[in-house]
Parts: sequence; C-alpha cells; structure tokens
Amino acid sequence: MILALAGGVGGAKLAKGLADILAPDELTIAVNTGDDFVHLGLHVSPDLDTVMYTLAGINNPTQGWGIAGETWNFMQALETIGGETWFNLGDRDLATNVERTHRLAGGETLSAVTERLCTRLKVQHRVVPMSDEPVRTLVHTQAGVLPFQDYFVRLRSEPVVTRLEFAGAQTARMSEGLRAALDSATLAAIVICPSNPYLSVAPILAVAGVREALEQRRVPVIAVSPIVAGQALKGPAAKIMRELGSEPSSLEIARYYLGLIDALAIDRADAALVDPIGALGIQALVTKTIMTEPDHRIDLAKYIVDNVCAVAAQTANGPRI
Repeated sequence: MILALAGGVGGAKLAKGLADILAPDELTIAVNTGDDFVHLGLHVSPDLDTVMYTLAGINNPTQGWGIAGETWNFMQALETIGGETWFNLGDRDLATNVERTHRLAGGETLSAVTERLCTRLKVQHRVVPMSDEPVRTLVHTQAGVLPFQDYFVRLRSEPVVTRLEFAGAQTARMSEGLRAALDSATLAAIVICPSNPYLSVAPILAVAGVREALEQRRVPVIAVSPIVAGQALKGPAAKIMRELGSEPSSLEIARYYLGLIDALAIDRADAALVDPIGALGIQALVTKTIMTEPDHRIDLAKYIVDNVCAVAAQTANGPRI
C-alpha cells in the first residue's frame, strides 16, 4: 500500500495517476485541509474536492479545479443581489458544499462526510482529510495576516509573504484514515505529490505526529518536485520561495524536505541538480514530471512505484520495507 500526501491541482494529478495503476486497497490519499474555510455559511474544502473530482473523472481539466461543464447560475444570481462573488462556487460544486456543511452540522466528521461523497461519486480509492479538526493556513504578508483563501483567491497571491502559520495544527490530531495508513503493516512507501510544499504539504506535516512519522520512517519516502527549471508549473510556489529567501529550484525543494525524504523526483530539465541533491543524502530520480496529459500522470506514477524498492535499497540505513 502506498500513502500519498496531496493538495491542489498538481497533487490531484499524481493522485489520479497512482489511482489508475493501483488497486483501491493499494492506495490511500491524505489531503491538505489547511485551505478549508467557511464561505457564505458553507464549509468549503477546496483541496479535498479537487482530489475527489479528479479521481471521479469529473474535474475541469482547463482550470484544474471545479467540475467540467459547470454552470454558474448561483453566482450570477448572487452578483445581481450584491453578494460576495470573489470565490466562485459552480452550481454542482455548490451541491457538494451544501451537503458537506449539512452533514458536519449534524455531527459527522469530515472523514465520514468525505467517504460518503467519494462513494456517491464512485471514487474507489480511499481519500482522507489530514485531520478532522480545524487547521487553518494563515499567510503573514506585508499587507497583514490573511486567511489563505483571501490571499490566494481574493488577492491573487499578490501580497509579499513573510511567513506562514498553520493555526490549530499543534493540537489537531491526524485523521484515523491517515493514522491507519501510517501504521499499516502493508505500507510500502509514502509519496509526497508535486503540491506546493509551503501551502499544501506543510499543513499536513504540521499536524501533530505527521512530521515525526516521516522522520522515523520505516518505508521510503519519495517526493516529487513542483519546480521545473526554476518555475512552478502552477500556483505561487516559486514566488513564495523568493519572498522567503530561497531561489526556486528542485535543489531548494530537496533542502526543504531534508530529513523527511529519501528521494526526490525531478524533471529532466533539472538533471544537472542530481549531484547537488545527492550531496544532501537524497537520491535524485530524473524523469518527466510535467503532467499535461493523462498519460503523463500515469507514466510518472509508474515511475515512482517502480522505484520504491530501488530507493529503499539505496538509502543510507538500507531497506525499510
């Protein structure tokens, strides 16, 4: 069984690739919920929904989020009566958020609601939130402290970032689904998808016990760099790296994950970084990491899975599986 840590569009793409080649009992996907927020009275879980819609095959491939063929009658009507429209909720996406909010208000956990939604959308692989308790990403900027969605959507990631905070993470418990995957006797590897390390992966690692589990790992951990030739394929990862004092590169991604991973998959465009990454004690795996087509995500997933045993054999402490 492989445990994938994911968030955002890049994470969802690799999660889909892994789901395409692994049986349902061979994959668990733990998803960032630091992006969750209450909007228009609704509990919105953007990363959970992006992963869920992608695995269900109904995601919008052009924009990366939301549902393909979506309609916007609700947003248009809301605009007419002067409501907040800076965060788009399509009509079918709205149904997901209404149902989630209703069930959470009735006492169900986010894990239980996510499982139910996935079942209704015929998602066979297990998708779990990182925690059932609230963890909220706060972006400290030169313009002040901003809730994540205000920074990312309303202000289009324009303010200069000075640091990131994950409110509630220190007391939040990891979800039972995530804990079960980490403790499973059949766990063979942990894959950190090419999600934004600062905004999508860091909240997961901040949940009590998760970072420690990776530091004390008994199976190989393989991350996929979201940076190619100094650029982020999507989102503000490269911008945030510069603002926090790091040059955007896969080498800096390796440094960021130092102590947590055994190998980093990097794109062929960054092949010159193999030795510098290796000098950190991290094995660099060179392949095509850009996933513009469905076949690309399957090829990358196969490459990662095929290299699990090789990475385990070449780690400093020998095989962990």
